Amino acid sequence: MTNRSLPAVGVLLVAVALTAGCGSDDADRPSAAPSASSLPTQEATALPDAPLPSAVPSGPAGSAATPGQPAAPPAPPQGPTERRPASQPPVVLPARPAGAPGAQQVVDAFRAAGLKVPHPKDRSVDCGPDGLGLGCSEIVATDAVTVYVFPDETSASDIAETWGGQSYRRGAVVLNYLEAKTPAADRPRYEKALNSLR
Repeated sequence: MTNRSLPAVGVLLVAVALTAGCGSDDADRPSAAPSASSLPTQEATALPDAPLPSAVPSGPAGSAATPGQPAAPPAPPQGPTERRPASQPPVVLPARPAGAPGAQQVVDAFRAAGLKVPHPKDRSVDCGPDGLGLGCSEIVATDAVTVYVFPDETSASDIAETWGGQSYRRGAVVLNYLEAKTPAADRPRYEKALNSLR
């Protein structure tokens, strides 16, 4: 078959299909069954034993129920999913060295020496990863000075170097003046009070 004869074959197939669909007359054949649309209205509605169409109940997985078996009860409607906040484990801070004073003890020593330590706040939670993440053991902040206690002298020394001239270190304790309102002339008195602690 050549390419030129392909259109002719297509036209021939269309003509045969049209002749088969339009040329036959079902009314002339005695075996042709009457269609539902050709029956009178009364006969169409009064057909014996004709089941009425109905919705087939479906099971929980969307499959049709088997005749003779009860359909599964419908699933109760589900409300919105309740989201509970994930509980965070408590932050465990490293312990301060055995010989180092606690941050509150240092603040008490400042007060005993007549130094100002207004509005003291325990901010030790800021030592952990959710705060400053410095890895310290304790922090007590006042408006005059902030007292940090570290788990070892190496960590304390590293931080004191980072803060440069705005801090003072003795052992594992670091005094931070960065956010303080303490005059530079008064800082030696705080440092002396820290040094007096054993």
